[in-house]
Amino acid sequence: MSTLKQRLAKGDLLLGTIVSMATPEIPEILSQAGFDWLFIDGEHAPLNAADIQLLIQTAGNTPCLVRISSIDEIAIKKSLDAGAAGIIAPQVNTAEQAERAVSYSKYPPVGQRGVGISRAHGYGFAFQEHLQRANNEIVVVVQAEHSEAVDNIDAIAAVPGIDAVFVGPYDLSASLGKMGQVEDAVVIAAVDRINKACSAADIPLGIFGISSEAVRPYVERGYTLIAASTDTLLLGQGARDLLARLR
Repeated sequence: MSTLKQRLAKGDLLLGTIVSMATPEIPEILSQAGFDWLFIDGEHAPLNAADIQLLIQTAGNTPCLVRISSIDEIAIKKSLDAGAAGIIAPQVNTAEQAERAVSYSKYPPVGQRGVGISRAHGYGFAFQEHLQRANNEIVVVVQAEHSEAVDNIDAIAAVPGIDAVFVGPYDLSASLGKMGQVEDAVVIAAVDRINKACSAADIPLGIFGISSEAVRPYVERGYTLIAASTDTLLLGQGARDLLARLR
């Protein structure tokens, strides 16, 4: 079976959604629904390290990428040790920040990820096997969600070890003085700048949208790492739709 990293490199369309609630049944249900991957939000959601590990466990065979709270060595280490398929680093505005995200995610001699007994290698039972394959399987995604990232996107996309660039349209719009106006011409131009740089560097692109309609245009433009909606939105909208039909 291909790993998430291999599928990403092949250009497979990978459909996911955001998990923000510390409820283990949620990734279990979403996994059975057929998502290719799950986006566990450790940045905006009130999730601690134990919550994140439990969510990964109940996702079963569905790979999880954890959006860490910041480009922090401990946060990355704990997410990967919990068994995440990789990390999503928020607010990556420079090549140096991208390099740090890669370094913290990879074992020496490639990077500086620390070694400890953890779930990722079967609590020690598959320790050597894990060490041999981890650097080739861990996915490192960086988020371009600020005007500074747009200015530096060529250098960011050129950093070795970056598997994808994930566009954050809402934070990007805010940094451009267009808060929430993701369809504004200025925001669209900034996203286009990211597209061109990543295409030139052969780096896959990802994006979040609140609905299938929001992300479909990006799928048509070649984006492959897609996060559509969130657990809370799916629950709330499903409930509203049900009530609307009953009434």
